[in-house]
Amino acid sequence: MAGILAMTGHFCVMSYRLFVIRLRSLHATQEHKSARTNKIHSPFSTGAQRPLHTSYLLLSTPNMLQSDLNTIQADALIAIAAATDERTLDNARVEFLGKSGRLTQASSVMRDLPKEEKPAAGQMLNETRQAITSALDDKKIALIAEADALAVADLDLTLPGRTLPAGAIHPLTAMQDRVTKIFRQLGFALATGPEVETEWHCFDALNTPADHPARNESDTFYFDSGKLLRTHTSSVQVRTMEGNKPPVRIIAPGSAYRRDEIDATHLSVFNQIEGLYVAENVTLPDLKGTLEFFFKALYGESTEVRFRPHFFPFTEPSFEIDVKLEATGKEAKWIEIAGCGMVDPAVFDAVGNERGDDAYDSTKITGFAFGMGLERLTMIEYGISDIRHLIENDQRFLTQFA
Repeated sequence: MAGILAMTGHFCVMSYRLFVIRLRSLHATQEHKSARTNKIHSPFSTGAQRPLHTSYLLLSTPNMLQSDLNTIQADALIAIAAATDERTLDNARVEFLGKSGRLTQASSVMRDLPKEEKPAAGQMLNETRQAITSALDDKKIALIAEADALAVADLDLTLPGRTLPAGAIHPLTAMQDRVTKIFRQLGFALATGPEVETEWHCFDALNTPADHPARNESDTFYFDSGKLLRTHTSSVQVRTMEGNKPPVRIIAPGSAYRRDEIDATHLSVFNQIEGLYVAENVTLPDLKGTLEFFFKALYGESTEVRFRPHFFPFTEPSFEIDVKLEATGKEAKWIEIAGCGMVDPAVFDAVGNERGDDAYDSTKITGFAFGMGLERLTMIEYGISDIRHLIENDQRFLTQFA
């Protein structure tokens, strides 16, 4: 008899617990139900009567929880299917999955369920949540596809597209690439150096005396520190010899700066490309053969090239190079285009003193150097009459090279 009374008491406690769980679920679901209601006395009130859906009176097994979850899922799928835009779709999400949503409220019963019933209930809740979430994602994708289709509904996809303007490499860059390619075929490597230089690298090491006009402040941009903007890329040749033993075979393209008045043939900032070849037994015929090959590769095999004696402080002997070119409708004429010469022994001696060794012993090695302006090469190639066109970024000019 005592055992029967104990079991009866346990059953009453369990029934009351499940009854309380159903009442807690009522607030999240009763407004979505349209079935008939009964009136009972709530254990949470002092005798007041509250309406309660009939099904909630029967929730005492996982099967009943599954039934309610099926109802929530069915209502959610109907709401999602009825959504016509992202706003109404988000409203459906909040209604069922939000912090106060129907599924969220239903999941709150987990804390009051017996331990042995929680795994089954948790699995049912997760399956319902996944089904609703998947439906939301699918509907969102469908709404986006509908919006995209609507956006192009009035477009005639058979019409030809609009032609975009064609771009092109700047003529100076194109010329530098061509020049570099030709010299690479001859075994020259590419070298670079700083544009802010010391007087030693820009002048002293290149056998340029202190009273040379190029060192005057009226011709060169100096800083208060005594450094300057390089007036040529020959300083790269000096730095290359400082850091490398012979043989050296380089070209050095880059910007140079001089206090020139800007006009149709002069700029204060321009581009040079200089070359240096140093080794044993380098001769003047090597210099002439190299540059003749270059200009014929650049302007055509029939191009005539001549060397005129000249003076540069860092080469001896020195030459200026002229190329005979013919403009359309005009008589061919000689055009000065570059300078060159055999490296002066004094340059090797200055580099050797700086290095502290005899790698550049002027009695054992020789070399040649040359330099030319990229703007001049470009103007000759394309028939440009004013150097300023190359820096003005005028689209009417640049589109000719596209």
